[in-house]
Amino acid sequence: MNIGLIGHVDHGKTTLTAALSGKWTDIHSEELKRGITIKLGYADVDIRKCPKCKAQEAYTTKEKCPKCKSKTKLLRKVSLIDAPGHETLIAIMISGAAIMDGALLMIAANEPCPQPQTREHLAALKILGIKNLVIIQNKVDLVTKEEAKKNHKAINKFVTEALGFEVPIIPISAQKQANVDFVVEAIEELLKAPGKCSGNPEMVIARSFDINKPGTKIPELCGGVLGGAIISGEFKVGDKLEIRPGPKNEKGQWEPIITKLNSIACGCVCVKSKCSGGSIAFATALDPSMTKSDSLVGNLVGIAGKMPPVFHNLELETKLFGKVMGVKEDTLIAPIKGNEPLMISVSTCTTLGIVAQAGKKIRLNLKRPVCAHKGDKVAISRQIRNRWHLIGFGIIK
Repeated sequence: MNIGLIGHVDHGKTTLTAALSGKWTDIHSEELKRGITIKLGYADVDIRKCPKCKAQEAYTTKEKCPKCKSKTKLLRKVSLIDAPGHETLIAIMISGAAIMDGALLMIAANEPCPQPQTREHLAALKILGIKNLVIIQNKVDLVTKEEAKKNHKAINKFVTEALGFEVPIIPISAQKQANVDFVVEAIEELLKAPGKCSGNPEMVIARSFDINKPGTKIPELCGGVLGGAIISGEFKVGDKLEIRPGPKNEKGQWEPIITKLNSIACGCVCVKSKCSGGSIAFATALDPSMTKSDSLVGNLVGIAGKMPPVFHNLELETKLFGKVMGVKEDTLIAPIKGNEPLMISVSTCTTLGIVAQAGKKIRLNLKRPVCAHKGDKVAISRQIRNRWHLIGFGIIK
């Protein structure tokens, strides 16, 4: 399954990902320079258990038990998605939530709860219907025992009021790797993998790559690679794929792409067929220049001739929140107005739309078309004080 690590900026998401997987997911130069996550990061994790240690100490991600050095048993594999927390990058987080089957919500113990993006990210999970959730109270090593307990109560009150039900809270120090074994146990015991092998095969594209090194000779070039998550059906090597809505052609029109699925990779393992669960990479017959630099992010992949429609405008039944998400001050949300620009997140596609008709049902003319199903949920953001903030959601009519 795909498990998202989400939460406010600098609350320790990438550090926990590294503690669980041994992989540092901030690999882009701008991320390293600024010290924050900008793009979605991926890391595969083995969930293991020691057959000799007692239950509360038995869970680990290591092949050898850190306590008794016995060989551990592999229970399953999961994919962690490290989503950016900075408020200017909320659209990327929402696109990440679209491919998450469960989530670990990181909340720092040394800051008041909730922080603006903590509230916003929890609202995004609620919109997308993700109930597979565990709260990670990080940085408990930076506060006293009394402060940690007070923060724990504040977290529980906030989450219960926001969701309407209680969620497990695990106190840890990701930096010191304290209590990380309890996080592994929570993933195994509480976050259950979905089964989505039925229906037409569909995959949302969250990343796209050109894996060829500069100077590679033409006969040795590998086709473009698509990364993301399968949301329904089963793909098989050799399938004839369709990518919609596709890129712009020379006439300025959005044109679907037809290609062949050459291979499927789950982590470092190649398979001949795959249903949903975990991050997936498709090697295709596409010209790699078409997939470089995430150029196909936001597109939907399926079997040629069995794809949902492409919308150039959307009719949405909207539900707005009472207050703006992601700002410290309480700011009431005004009704949507005609000709207002809104940012729309549909699965992994984020685009701008201009309101052609306002009201409870709105009609948007989209700057970039989207491939989606009627009934899909759409996150709606408005520009407030020069930043985009989540104000509600809509359902495609």
